[in-house]
Amino acid sequence: MANAQPPRRGREPRAKRTPLQALIYWILVLGVWGLIFLVAFFAVFAVDLPDTSKLYDVQRQPSVSYLDRSGALIAVRGSQYAPPVDLDKLPPYVPKAFIAIEDRWYYWHFGFNPWGIVRSGIYNLQHKGEGGPLRGGSTITQQLARNLFLTPSQNYRRKAQELILAVWLEARFTKKQILELYLNRVYFGAGAYGIEAASQRYFGKPARELTLGESALLAGIMKGPSRYSPVASTDRAARRATIVLDEMVQAKFITPQQREEAIRTKVRVNPVLANQRAQYFTDWVDDQVRTLVGEPTEDLVVETTLDLPLQASAEQAIQAGVAAAKGQGVEQGALISLDGEGRIRAYVGGTNYLQTQFDRATMARRQAGSAFKPFVYLTAMEAGRTPDTPVVDEPIKIGNWEPRNYTGQYLGPMTIREALAQSINTVAARLANEVGTSNVAATARRLGITSPIQLDPSMALGAVEVSPLEMAQAYAPFANGGYLAKGYAIERIRTATGRVLYDHGVDRAPRASVIGQPALAYMVTMMRGVVQHGTGTRANVPGYDLAGKTGTTSDYRDAWFVGYTGGFVTAVWVGKDDNKPMKRVTGGGAPAGIWREYMTAALPRLKVQPIPGGEMPQTDEQGPIEQILEGVGNLFRGDSDEPPPSELPPPRDRQRQQDPPF
Repeated sequence: MANAQPPRRGREPRAKRTPLQALIYWILVLGVWGLIFLVAFFAVFAVDLPDTSKLYDVQRQPSVSYLDRSGALIAVRGSQYAPPVDLDKLPPYVPKAFIAIEDRWYYWHFGFNPWGIVRSGIYNLQHKGEGGPLRGGSTITQQLARNLFLTPSQNYRRKAQELILAVWLEARFTKKQILELYLNRVYFGAGAYGIEAASQRYFGKPARELTLGESALLAGIMKGPSRYSPVASTDRAARRATIVLDEMVQAKFITPQQREEAIRTKVRVNPVLANQRAQYFTDWVDDQVRTLVGEPTEDLVVETTLDLPLQASAEQAIQAGVAAAKGQGVEQGALISLDGEGRIRAYVGGTNYLQTQFDRATMARRQAGSAFKPFVYLTAMEAGRTPDTPVVDEPIKIGNWEPRNYTGQYLGPMTIREALAQSINTVAARLANEVGTSNVAATARRLGITSPIQLDPSMALGAVEVSPLEMAQAYAPFANGGYLAKGYAIERIRTATGRVLYDHGVDRAPRASVIGQPALAYMVTMMRGVVQHGTGTRANVPGYDLAGKTGTTSDYRDAWFVGYTGGFVTAVWVGKDDNKPMKRVTGGGAPAGIWREYMTAALPRLKVQPIPGGEMPQTDEQGPIEQILEGVGNLFRGDSDEPPPSELPPPRDRQRQQDPPF
């Protein structure tokens, strides 16, 4: 027994866990920590969750429908909602298109896709600091939660709340109910909320009649309603729709043959949206509606003065004219047409509304150049001059200002009539100085110019900033017999149920006479000469009684043509938004060409009359210009097709046909 050892004191060695025991142990540990994390997560992010009791409440902005003068729809502004659609009444490929492109695992997750969130987190870390939007890896349920309850701001707190609400939705509703809510509430762009409103707005049909291609196009919009709009970005939307069809094939929702057939079938967008006519006009009128009747509390219908066929011709003329003069530095253009009562019949604020929404028809103020000279000459006519009053084109100095002609040459004795037709700067400056620049400014304001008018001598040559709308309405008295015609666009505003909220014709004061005789007849006759043989010959449309005036500013920054016929006036401006010079672009060039292109299409539709009040008073003697014009007219009324060249007056310097800068 001597070799016996006492037992050791202490703990017995721990038995090693089996793999199964280790697995159970770590599952329990992770479960406890996961529970702690979830409690903390909900404690932090659930304290300010939005109220979910109003799940089915729809807060909608009333829509405003704009009609042209014949009742045709121009545009719809505001939100468009429609009664919710039953998922079972839609073609089966409609919801499948959204599932394929937005959430392939929709039927297998519990409101969120962990793998999608991980991928998005990795992407966000890799692109941190670049300023771009975060990726969320959102499921359809998460998107619905965001659309129903949250703001579109992109941050991690909003993302966490989105996840909580998505789980709540999955616990409360079936997959079918969630998908149905999603399709009926998601935003599709163009003011349309829900699949039914989107189908009506984009395709003019109920959602139950959507084709496979149309369904793919609508599903593709979800990535970005503005970026993938089939109206604003047709090619991009088409490419996105093709991706949706590819995803549907991969998910085995459709066959490759169905995909090919959908691609071959042309998708036709609602013509009202596809044309996108008069968007600048609609913006301008939209502000006025709120001024006249306040913020809409119900759907409204606005009856306007616009003539959609004329509007289409105006937009085409501006786009084609600016494109044709691009090599000369022309970048933008604007056009306003109004009738003798002041009704705006066409309104173009720029070449492309989708590229820039800045409205040059009313928001821009540009120097009028020689297009301002009719106000100088009218003031002179009212002070006792006549078209045949002799003047001299010669150097003149008014204070420290020495105006010069476009050519740098001086033509000596001439009549006031010829000075206006050839836009002689020295004569206009001398006349304004004689009659007083303050009187010229008063004349311009009396006819419709509302912008400030400076009284320096240079105002005689158009150193006055005005909008195309002002110029059109200020020329209207020359076209309508001498009456003020302030431009307006809204005839009537009524509710969708027919209750009239505003009527332009109610309590309207009689029109004021702002040009009397014989001054009106003198001005019409002289401005006819601008188109017939002066700086504006490019604007002439044979067979019509036309008159007008060109305008070009110093350094060729702005070019105008404002012309009219009986009861109808159109103002055209071209230039650059940054006010940089163009390359010798004059009012008798691109603007006159645009005016002629537009009026050639407009005049037959208008059935215009001769310019009222434009008959010259009878006198015993004719001036030299009347003698020339009468002789030319007699020659053309003869048997020969062309007058003998020897019988025509010799042309003056061809450069004088160019409109001088102010």
